[in-house]
Amino acid sequence: MSSTSLPSTAISPNPSRNADPDAHYKSRLEDLELEDTRPPFVLTWPEVKLLGIAGVGFFLDAYDLFIINPVATMLQYRLYDGAPLPAGLQGFMKAGANIGSVIGQFGFGFAADYFGRKAVYGKELMLIIFATIMSISDPTGDLSPSGALIWLSVWRIILGIGVGGDYPMSASITSDRARLRKRGTMLAYIFANQGWGSFVGALATMIVLLCYKSTMQAGHISKVDGVWRIVIGLSLIPAFATLYQRLTLPESTRFKESQKVGHQEDNIDTLKQKADADVASADSSTNVNKEKTSAEVSERPTEDTPKTTELAAAKKAHFREFLHYFSEWRHLRVLLGTCSCWFFLDIAFYGINLNQNVVLQQIGFDGKSGDPWTRLFKIATGNLIITALGFVPGYYVTVLTIEKFGRKKIQIMGFLLEALFLGILAGLFNTLHTVPFIVCFALLQFFFNFGANATTYIYPAEVFPTKFKATAHGVSAACGKAGAIISALAFNQLTNSIGTPNVLWIFFGCCLAGACCTFLLPEVKMRDADIVYAQEIEEDRIRRAHAAQQ
Repeated sequence: MSSTSLPSTAISPNPSRNADPDAHYKSRLEDLELEDTRPPFVLTWPEVKLLGIAGVGFFLDAYDLFIINPVATMLQYRLYDGAPLPAGLQGFMKAGANIGSVIGQFGFGFAADYFGRKAVYGKELMLIIFATIMSISDPTGDLSPSGALIWLSVWRIILGIGVGGDYPMSASITSDRARLRKRGTMLAYIFANQGWGSFVGALATMIVLLCYKSTMQAGHISKVDGVWRIVIGLSLIPAFATLYQRLTLPESTRFKESQKVGHQEDNIDTLKQKADADVASADSSTNVNKEKTSAEVSERPTEDTPKTTELAAAKKAHFREFLHYFSEWRHLRVLLGTCSCWFFLDIAFYGINLNQNVVLQQIGFDGKSGDPWTRLFKIATGNLIITALGFVPGYYVTVLTIEKFGRKKIQIMGFLLEALFLGILAGLFNTLHTVPFIVCFALLQFFFNFGANATTYIYPAEVFPTKFKATAHGVSAACGKAGAIISALAFNQLTNSIGTPNVLWIFFGCCLAGACCTFLLPEVKMRDADIVYAQEIEEDRIRRAHAAQQ
């Protein structure tokens, strides 16, 4: 090993594992964690609590983003006597939350790195709560139909800012506190709440509709105005339930230490000491049968917390350091990889899931016949079937396998299989019978979530150092949402002009492009980005010292 490599104390003493070309990118925490033989998906109570705090954001993400499909149908009956909503306003309403998400992902991502996680966490949830309350306060009886849709669309943009802010916040909060051997699993658990949000959203719609069945079937169709308000308002329950925990969550030790890395030249020793402290804490707690994860360890204040003046200097230099870090091709390439993969994924994923009426029509749950209540109930039932078939199971296969297969293999495999099933649907769209169509679509949903839909969220939380993690994650997520916006706004127009099969072929091409862009990314399983960053700074310091001597 060259003199510029990370000291041997940061590498496993096992020679067979040192043969790994990425061994010098791994933290000493790996050695202790290998002593824990339990599967990574078996969680301790502190980890469960952390998932409860962070996971609710993704539950609300899916609930709020996908609930707009049945709500749009309900508004047809409330505002237009069952006639379709104006195409432009419908597209604006469906894309509103995604438009806001781009703003939230950029803004909250940078703020989390600049001000700290503790200073920002919970504010995005407060924004979600406020926007939800204003959404269900839509004065449909006092505004014109178009005005009512614009009101809802504007507040969904505000809602989207909060939902978007939750992406970098929850990812960095969880990644900062997770053990290396469980980091991907923890992030996959967080993201799996997206499946439950869609499932519960469909189930809640069915239950509320059942409560209004007799009233609506008696001819009081305008009562559907109460249905959509209740369905949206139910999301306030989990939001309020976790708000206090978010606002009071302590800052993690990893983030505190990261503030020293760019500010002090001897940062490798700092990170080594942090890793040693985590190992010692976990080891001693195991001996007394009171296992603590790094989620607990990181909550304790440390004696070497940076002084106020040092933190102020670090914050002042943060944006400059961010630009310097990504001015190097080795880092910019990774950021381009996370951004492009997420962009291509979301074009296909949201194009399918924000326009499920095409799929519901194929399986007979499009609500084209019967009274208004029956039509709405059929649509909700169809959404529940779609979610249950492939949406939820795919997430948990990712949870079970991500530490075994790694992120890169799952992402490439997911993109390729998504392309395969999209190709089948596109090529046989007009000839597939109901059963094979359902099977093919369920497999498509399964490999979206046991694939790139999960890993595009996980990758930015693991591949970038803590100092820039939230900002880079926000930039990556915003690129994904840009793809979702394009898909939401263009899907209906493209479908009318070139036909649904050709739109599916476009999604097919996006999945192939995503698979190719994945090769820009390294495998991050058991890889500590802070150790990598510390080593790079040390190498730069030595290089400058040599240049000065010459």
